[in-house]
Amino acid sequence: MLSELKELWKFRELLITMVQRDLKIRYKNSALGFFWSLLNPLLTVMVMTFVFQNFMGVKVENYSAYILAAYLPFIFFQNCLLDSAQTILTAMPLIKKIYFPREILPLAAVISNFINFMLSMLVFFAYMLIVFLLFPGAGGERVWPFQIGWIFLPVLFLISFCLACGLSFIVSAFNTFYEDVKYILGVLLYLLFFLCPIVYFSELVANTPLNHAWNGWLYKLYHLNPVAELSVAYRKLLLAPVDVPTGFHPVTKETLYIAAQPLDWRYLVVAALVSFGILLLGYSTFNRLKWRFVERP
Repeated sequence: MLSELKELWKFRELLITMVQRDLKIRYKNSALGFFWSLLNPLLTVMVMTFVFQNFMGVKVENYSAYILAAYLPFIFFQNCLLDSAQTILTAMPLIKKIYFPREILPLAAVISNFINFMLSMLVFFAYMLIVFLLFPGAGGERVWPFQIGWIFLPVLFLISFCLACGLSFIVSAFNTFYEDVKYILGVLLYLLFFLCPIVYFSELVANTPLNHAWNGWLYKLYHLNPVAELSVAYRKLLLAPVDVPTGFHPVTKETLYIAAQPLDWRYLVVAALVSFGILLLGYSTFNRLKWRFVERP
């Protein structure tokens, strides 16, 4: 693996060129450019906020911010896998003509999406500042929206990048031989969205009857999913803790709440170890299979 990494470093200029090309193609002939990549998640968050607050009675102040804090990292993860799945097949004519490290192709897709993710986080910060300056809280006071935990964001970025990169290597390699992978991937990502605390809070999982029946093991297994744990970590490190509404009291009709729980760093450490392990596994798997790419008819 060290030899492959040294070779990859020698071709770093090609990697940079491919990332630049991907970004230019993505926003070519577009007046709004990067903001088109934010339009879909922003509209989705607006619709989800409207539905959950008005039709399902979720009474959480700045609920859209809590959704956005978890949704943007998930969009980054999803786009990395979907974009990287086709990278080898798209570049197959080039692969058969000249030699270069094949891992550059999925890696360039991940890096370009990571740049988009960084820009989207800047938009998220700007959004929160606008809310802070223009819209006071329920008590009429302006509450600073960010927590001191934002200083740990580089750690979350690194974990997210490693996880997305490792899985992108695996997906791009296997999709080269079995194109069913990209269709299966789309279904799995759709299901994963609902298995992660994006439109709901992880505290609700701890309060479910099934979790009580399993003596709390469902909640523990839930947080062993690195994507779910990263969603929790981004939300809890960026935004103030909030009590989660669970329903109404049958007699008083008052809203019942679950107290906000702090971030459990043990699960984040597990997510980091799993992500780094997936990166190593994905890179080694890709390197074992890349010599067979040209054999594909």
